[in-house]
Amino acid sequence: MSSLATLTRAQAARIRDLLRDKRVRNAEGAFIIEGAKPVFDVLLHQTASVKSLIVSEDYERRETDRHRRLRASLNITSYRCSDHTFATFSNLENPQGILAVVRQPQWHEETLLGQPNLFAVFGEELQDPANVGAIIRTAAALNVDALWLTPDSADIYNPKVVRASAGAVLSLPIFVIEDIARLTGEGVLLFAAEAGGGETVAMESLRRIPKRLVLAVGNESRGLSAHTVKQAACRFTIPLSRHIDSLNVAATAAIALHYFRRLKAGG
Repeated sequence: MSSLATLTRAQAARIRDLLRDKRVRNAEGAFIIEGAKPVFDVLLHQTASVKSLIVSEDYERRETDRHRRLRASLNITSYRCSDHTFATFSNLENPQGILAVVRQPQWHEETLLGQPNLFAVFGEELQDPANVGAIIRTAAALNVDALWLTPDSADIYNPKVVRASAGAVLSLPIFVIEDIARLTGEGVLLFAAEAGGGETVAMESLRRIPKRLVLAVGNESRGLSAHTVKQAACRFTIPLSRHIDSLNVAATAAIALHYFRRLKAGG
């Protein structure tokens, strides 16, 4: 085995606090990534973001030579803990025995809003961590510029969000805003996704997008608020068949982002 420091009780308590408490995460500017693949992805591609590593005794016994050499070469502070202690960090049925404490990325909202071209997404009251994580992952994969969320949405550094995002929380600029007017006031046009209605148009009828566009999706059960819809330059719907009334918000975002990403931006 490699030589690792033993995780203290105080350090273990800090890990649990980072996992469970948004206030602690924000105060420390850190969050947790768990699992061999996501941890080694960040070690390989965003090494400077990693503050420390924690591995269980069982993981250390099973670790591949490649991963052990990589950990050693990066000179990142690493700790060993018992399998029982690691189990208290994880809500997975079968924990893999490795996690990283990672710095929260810093993004510059003003720089993004000053760009002549912007393609972004806005999520209002998105409370399911799995949905938020899936939207983050999709947006990052489709080269979306940014995501804005309302404060009552799931915390992007919640472990369930981080897991569903497959680590994309580190690569996609994400901001929290109280009101969509923060964006529309900067000349960004809003396209609002709705389940249907007399004032909506079918998504496929739209053949061009503005140069500065944000796609808005709403709460899992209520959709977008009337306040947000009123500020939309366009209200669109994804036509559905087989008597399906609506899609999951993450599916709506994925379909809409993929469709509009392919359109030519106009004036």
